[in-house]
Amino acid sequence: MTFIIMMSVLFAFSLLLAYRFSTKFIENEFVSEKVNVLEQSIKPYNDFFQKKLPEVSYYNGYLDSATACNFVDTVLLEYPFVAKVIFYDSEVRNTPVVNDGLNIGRLTFSPKNIYQFGSLVPADSVLLFTRDKTGNFKVGDDFNALVLKLASYIQGLDTSKVPSQEDLFSNFSNVRANKITYLNIPRIEDLKVYKSMSRRTLDPQPVYQQDMLSFHLDPYKIKIINSRPLLYQYIKIEPLTYDPLDTSDSYLTTEITLPGPFSDYKLYFISSKSFIDKEILSYFLPIALGILLFYGIVVLVAVLIYRNLNINQKMFKLQYDFMNNLTHEFKTPVSVIKIAGNNIKSASSLTDRELKMYGKILDEEADKLNGLMNKLLAFTQIENKAIELNQDKINIEDFIESTVESHRLKHPDFNFTYEVTGFMTFVTDPVLLGSLFDNLAENAYKYSPAERKKLHISARLIKGKVVLRFTDQGIGIPASEINNIFKKFFRIQNQYNQNGSVGLGLAFCKELVNFMDGEISVKSKVNKGTEFKIVLPYND
Repeated sequence: MTFIIMMSVLFAFSLLLAYRFSTKFIENEFVSEKVNVLEQSIKPYNDFFQKKLPEVSYYNGYLDSATACNFVDTVLLEYPFVAKVIFYDSEVRNTPVVNDGLNIGRLTFSPKNIYQFGSLVPADSVLLFTRDKTGNFKVGDDFNALVLKLASYIQGLDTSKVPSQEDLFSNFSNVRANKITYLNIPRIEDLKVYKSMSRRTLDPQPVYQQDMLSFHLDPYKIKIINSRPLLYQYIKIEPLTYDPLDTSDSYLTTEITLPGPFSDYKLYFISSKSFIDKEILSYFLPIALGILLFYGIVVLVAVLIYRNLNINQKMFKLQYDFMNNLTHEFKTPVSVIKIAGNNIKSASSLTDRELKMYGKILDEEADKLNGLMNKLLAFTQIENKAIELNQDKINIEDFIESTVESHRLKHPDFNFTYEVTGFMTFVTDPVLLGSLFDNLAENAYKYSPAERKKLHISARLIKGKVVLRFTDQGIGIPASEINNIFKKFFRIQNQYNQNGSVGLGLAFCKELVNFMDGEISVKSKVNKGTEFKIVLPYND
């Protein structure tokens, strides 16, 4: 009990620690898992602007308005956070262009046409500017900023080295708030020509095509992928300066800034404490179940150890009682035999009466010893299945009558009655059946008061089974001992059982019945009597 109490305290303490660990773990997950949500949500942005668009930027065939329309139409359909796209169909030359270009040194960057996609219908384009017509559109900062970046790169270009792809892409693109602008990347030969054109006066050179795409982005159109719906109750996109008015302790909040052109915005995560508690519980329960299983195993082991110790103690007591009783059983006839032998040995002469008396004593005591040894031997043989079951046809009335007569000779004051119903003969082992009758009859005589030494035996054929009942009017068996009487070496402590019993009789009967493929049961009332019921297979 002390051990179980200590383990129970440890179990409760372990559950408390497990719950605290689960709480801390989920709270840490609440803070750290936002990175996964961000990665999942901006994956389309990364796939397009960091993988697909760089490939388009190296496209040296250049785009016309129709090709650009098809390309942008696909982008607008697949990436809803792209609000609109401005396409600059521009040129690079070494002759000045008035009012619609940017002159940097000897180089001139000017658009021929400017188209807008996605302002009204995504599949259509709107011509914002054309050099041949008067337009109301002025070249914006995105065009100028990227052209200046390109010019600066050309000025510092080392024509003796081949620039890396990453270096080219970073200098031919520009990331601003809610906007990304890309130039198609010229060939290295074209870049060398640009550099020479920018440094000295040359005759008019061929005009070089230079496309530019400006993507205008809407961060509120980003599809939020909540990879932990049981952790984050609400996720929304808010400006970086957003600060909620409700800051009560009943909510957990965290945030993470969006990357690149969305850097003025953040993902804002909010969950109520009750919502988080469900996730804590779902994480805690498997741990608690594991602890409970371990606790159950430990308690079971403790109970089994206690049970085995208790059984060993009882077995020791039973074996001790068995040895005492067995010694007494052997000692009594041996002492009588020794006394009779000494009397015969010391007597100078014996009369016929004395010879018969001593002869009878020696014969009876030898029978007792022989019977005790035979019972122990038969018990061991039956328990180990070392004998075979004989199959002989017997007349049940003759068999009961023979048993009754033998016990009447032995105990003249024993009152027997019997009845047979439904059959006369059946096939069984008569020796084993006789042992059953003898043991139960002896018990009925031994455990009955002198005025109630009665036994009624009934034999009936019920539903294809032979049912034998042995009903006495003895002292009965306490209810607490009913489950123990068929155990080896077990003896009920009463005034009838102080001497001469080793606790094998009923255990021997149970082994006999089991060996004969039958069943034995008992009903008893203290000071009223006992009934043993034996059910055997009917073979004829």
